[in-house]
Amino acid sequence: MLCPRCAHTAVERVFTSPVPGVWEVLHCGRCLYMWRTSEPARRTRREAYPAEFRLTPEDIAATTEVPSVPPLRVRG
Repeated sequence: MLCPRCAHTAVERVFTSPVPGVWEVLHCGRCLYMWRTSEPARRTRREAYPAEFRLTPEDIAATTEVPSVPPLRVRG
């Protein structure tokens, strides 16, 4: 298995569909990309992933900050 975004080979299966064989959720430990195997090729295959969003190990090493997820908004 190859990460579509950074081409890393250490991809982890995070979840599988309740119906066996329908889809899996995969996670790349290097660039943190997550995807479901049932998504289109532009999200699941390296050769179809948009070139402007691909990452190299050098891009990842030069990253200064991973943005945090903002707190949930509370409905009033």
